[in-house]
Amino acid sequence: MSLGPGEHTRVRRMPEYAAYDEASVYGVLDDARYCYLVGVVDSLGVALPTIHLREGRSLYLHGSRSHALFRHVLEVGRATLSATVLEGLRLARSGFESSLAYRSVFVVGEVREVTDLLEKRRVLDGFVDRVLPGRVAEVRPVEEREVSLTTVLRLEISEASVKAASGPTKDEPADAALDIWAGFVPLYESFGTPVAQRDGAQAHRELPLPPSLRRLS
Repeated sequence: MSLGPGEHTRVRRMPEYAAYDEASVYGVLDDARYCYLVGVVDSLGVALPTIHLREGRSLYLHGSRSHALFRHVLEVGRATLSATVLEGLRLARSGFESSLAYRSVFVVGEVREVTDLLEKRRVLDGFVDRVLPGRVAEVRPVEEREVSLTTVLRLEISEASVKAASGPTKDEPADAALDIWAGFVPLYESFGTPVAQRDGAQAHRELPLPPSLRRLS
């Protein structure tokens, strides 16, 4: 199913890099570790980096009701959101033609606040597992006070577009003969060795790594 092109999401520059199908849109949203909620507050553009959680065509966000951007999107009932996955370097024989390999998504949707406590708890647990799969089973349950202090937004995607560039870039014909290395350098994400927090129960003894961390290695 297609999520565009729509009035707000049509890619006009280099449209050959664009995609509007659900698989492409959801692929970027699921692979990106965070996104930017975008809006206008006091006549200035604001981009708030935040974690997102996708369930079907719905995106969940969480934060504080006191944040001006959260208040704004709740007032207008709509929001825009963007996310990017960086995948490598596209190195040409000139700086002008060099670029990044990436997949980016731009989303427009209707926003409402999640007030149902069961849905809210489920989503907050989902954020924990979004950061580190399996972690929610290892930490203490979320408390009622924490649930009440957190605002959860649900954005229902109405339109979206992906723009992606990959592989080697193209050189000008005159540059191709130059004795300069050109090509593609892939980028991979990896985690380092966990460092224990030395306080409380871990102040004087070593606790075994939980399964969620062991799966990272």
